[in-house]
Amino acid sequence: MIFIKSFNNNVALVEDLNNTEWVVIGNGIGFGKKTGDSIDDSKITRRFIAADADSTELNTLTSISEQTIIVTNEVVKLVEPYLSVKFNSYQYLALADHIEFALQRASTAVDLADGTTRWSVQKLFPQEYEAAEQSVNLIQQMTGSQLSNGEVVLIAYHFLNLRTDAPGLHDTIKITKLIEQVVDIVQYEYGVNLDSDSFNFNRFITHLRSFMIQHLKMINSNNDDLDPAILKLMIAKYPQAYQTVERIDGFLQKKVGWQLQPDEKVYLTLHIWRVTHRQISE
Repeated sequence: MIFIKSFNNNVALVEDLNNTEWVVIGNGIGFGKKTGDSIDDSKITRRFIAADADSTELNTLTSISEQTIIVTNEVVKLVEPYLSVKFNSYQYLALADHIEFALQRASTAVDLADGTTRWSVQKLFPQEYEAAEQSVNLIQQMTGSQLSNGEVVLIAYHFLNLRTDAPGLHDTIKITKLIEQVVDIVQYEYGVNLDSDSFNFNRFITHLRSFMIQHLKMINSNNDDLDPAILKLMIAKYPQAYQTVERIDGFLQKKVGWQLQPDEKVYLTLHIWRVTHRQISE
């Protein structure tokens, strides 16, 4: 890689042997460099093809402070192996932009997530929440800033958005709130508090998130081969679970205009029966 110009000490424009220009990120990668100097590829932690990056991405990238770039690199190094994920360019920029804004908000002591939301995200997505807690601790240690408790939730939303089938950040927040309300319906119908640490609860949450993503992306489930007798069997064998599914169906239709298909009702009935009758911890 040949150095062309520096945006700041940690962000530079370079050119490879094929004359393709890249915007690259790395700690101190642009420090003291002159046009035509060679860049050590091992220092590059993130790269963007310059021609593919739109003006918004470049403006975001070049406006983020050097401190935030360094902190974001360390958070990514922590999170990727912990969650077995990989940040793409957009997700990296979104996280860096969020951390930059969070550090600016730190002095205001404004908490953007209430206690109920924190509890819900922690129980619904414990691994992402734990990664967010570790990330916030790391950010505070590296910067000396004290972030609000709500930053754990907001950063956890970014981590939920890392899966390959994940929706956008706004939809991730929407799904999280919908899942919380569906869980409330199940608990109300059965008069129980579900064991959020159980294996069956985690399977239930995973199923809910999966089918909600399908509805958001308007992916039609393949229910052509569903035998109507199967649904009738579910109704007969698990009447309370199916009644709860009907309540959930009505709620989703009213709230977001989604209608559960027969196969979705079958699987959801089974998950509700399991989570309410077989709360066996993993």
